[in-house]
Amino acid sequence: MEKATFAAGCFWGVEEEFRNVAGVIATRVGYAGGHTDNPTYRDVCTGDTGHAEAVEVLFDPEQISYEQLLDIFWRAHDPTQFNRQGPDVGSQYRSAIFYHTEQQLRLAQESLERLDQSGRLQRRIVTEIVPMDTFWAAEEYHQKYHHKHGGGCGF
Repeated sequence: MEKATFAAGCFWGVEEEFRNVAGVIATRVGYAGGHTDNPTYRDVCTGDTGHAEAVEVLFDPEQISYEQLLDIFWRAHDPTQFNRQGPDVGSQYRSAIFYHTEQQLRLAQESLERLDQSGRLQRRIVTEIVPMDTFWAAEEYHQKYHHKHGGGCGF
């Protein structure tokens, strides 16, 4: 098993994009990329923790590749919106790929370059590609939120 971690706006919808994909063993939502230990949702919503709402994906690379996960990530949001997705505004909603290995770094950079050169997007990609440090799991009521409650993230 391997891990991949992505931030693409509201973590509820992003988790749902990955949750039922063949080869994805488990998902969990949480916070990554910041400077505050043990942040709460309320903390992250202030924008002061430096964390993004993120989704950790545990996957079987024999069933699904990291490149395929990257394709899902790019389709799940607008990577040209800086510190926002739809109506959700703030650095906690930024677009980011948190790589766990040097291979993930290379594949993420290549994937971003391919998308950028494809002409599919009208604006510049602002997605960060940064090393994964600590993933802080969000409160239980956020886990599999769409599965439990349905609904969207406001767009």
